Order: sequence, then structure tokens, then C-alpha cells
Amino acid sequence: MRSLIAAALILLLPESPAFAHASEPHTTWWVWTFDPYIVVPLALVGGLYLIGSWRLRARSQGTHGIGGRELAFASGWITLAAALVSPLHWLGEHLFTFHMIEHEIVMAISAPLIVLARPIAALLWGLPRRARLSAGRLMRTNPVSSAWEFLSRGSLATFIHGIAIWAWHAPVLFDAAVENVALHRLQHLSFFLTAILFWWSVFWRSNRGAAAWHLFITTLHTGALGALMALSPRVLYVMQTRTADEWGLTPLEDQQLAGLMMWIPAGTIYVGAALVMAARWIATSSTGAQNVQRASSS
Repeated sequence: MRSLIAAALILLLPESPAFAHASEPHTTWWVWTFDPYIVVPLALVGGLYLIGSWRLRARSQGTHGIGGRELAFASGWITLAAALVSPLHWLGEHLFTFHMIEHEIVMAISAPLIVLARPIAALLWGLPRRARLSAGRLMRTNPVSSAWEFLSRGSLATFIHGIAIWAWHAPVLFDAAVENVALHRLQHLSFFLTAILFWWSVFWRSNRGAAAWHLFITTLHTGALGALMALSPRVLYVMQTRTADEWGLTPLEDQQLAGLMMWIPAGTIYVGAALVMAARWIATSSTGAQNVQRASSS
């Protein structure tokens, strides 16, 4: 546990000039971000999952190919790495529009794919035996399991994720995160972890009807936030949009495009997931009603 706390503190340490973000001069936009505080955790998690999946497959003597869970995790990991390491990340330091795309990939694409994979077992089996047993015992303790059961309730998880989105998009805090590397890391970590919590409640904790409702609520409030950015008559995010002119946009146009990214494409993902959940809920309800009718008539 102490090692996990130490790792979290290291991730929030100030970044060295070699890995500077928006203040770093570049001659091209095709810049990859090889920040060790991003690359190392990504590589560690990916490596643990690969090792754990191989060990679990060996134990079950499985001979079939890659399953749906493995594909979901791989897709989630790749999109997360692309958002945080590829040129998209560097572009996000200079244009609000790309920064918003980066955030939406993390929250609305990577997080649900990783949650669908249910990777906990594979990650645990990727650890050395003693560490795996210790981690398993810790996860089964009453405080940890009770805390997870409490936090992953649909309404609370939706509320926590919503608070993270609105708080970090407050102009003062958002601009501060653009300038401060530690805050920027904390922002991305907050978005990702609360998104994991939210999507876990949607896929694995709530019934499908409730899940559709929580997705619909998230669509409404994120759409409202996006609309506020897109329809604002003045620039709200001064530091984030300060280099927009260098890319052929005014600061206000950059902010408006960023708002549209949150409002429409991201909203489409939430709406699509809500419709799927609602359709499955209706189909399950219809099947249940038919079974009750058959039982009563027999």
C-alpha cells in the first residue's frame, strides 16, 4: 500500500524542463509526449494485463484465440495511450479543441472499454505471487469492499463523475491546470478514475433501466456544459486559448469548437449507450412478462 501511495505522489511531482508541455518550443505539431509519469504507468498496467492474461489462460488450458474482454482492454489501453502520448496530447496543450477531444477519449471511450474488460483478475495475476495474495486480501477487507460498494452506486458514481467534470472545467481551475503540470496530471487522473467508477456502475452495478437513466443525466449535464462554452459571447478560458491565433483560429472560435466537441460527439456516445441499455432493459422486461404469463396460464 505504501508503494502505491508513493507512486501516486511521484505522479504529481513537478515535471522537469525536458518534459515541458505548452511552454516547450516546437517546430512541428507531430510531437509525441514521452513523459515518464504517463508512459511508465501505461506500460506497467499493459504489461501486468498481458502477463496476467497469459497466466490465466495457461491455468485454464485455453486454446481459443483472443476473447472479447482482451479486445476491449486492448482497445481501451490503446485509445488511452493515444490520448496521452500521441501528438493529440501536444496539440491539446495549444488548442482547446484538441484538449477537449483528448478528455472525451479518456472519459467516453477508453474508460468504458476498460470497464467492459473487467481487468482486475488479469491485473492481479500479472503481479508476483506474494504481491498478488496481499492485494487480493486487501481488496477483500471490509473497509475496501464496503467503500467500493458505496462509491459504485449508480446515483453516487454519476454525481462524483459529474462533479469532477464541472469542477475541472471551471475556467479558473482549467486554466490553472494548463499552466501547472501537477494540476494537469491530477485533472486527467480525476477524469479517468471517476469515469471508471461511473461506467462500472453503468455496466456492472445498476440494472439496465437505471443505467440508461444515469447515462441520460450525464448526457444532459455534459451537453449543457458544452453548450455554455460554445454559446458564450466571450472567452472564458484565457490561458487555454492563448495560442489559438497561431493555428488560424480566434480564442473564441477555439473555445466554441471545444464546446461543440463536448456537446455533440461526446453526447452522441452517451446517448447511444443509453439507448442500448434502454433497449436491453425493455427486452428483458418483455421476456420476464412473457415468462410470468406462461407460468400463470400453465
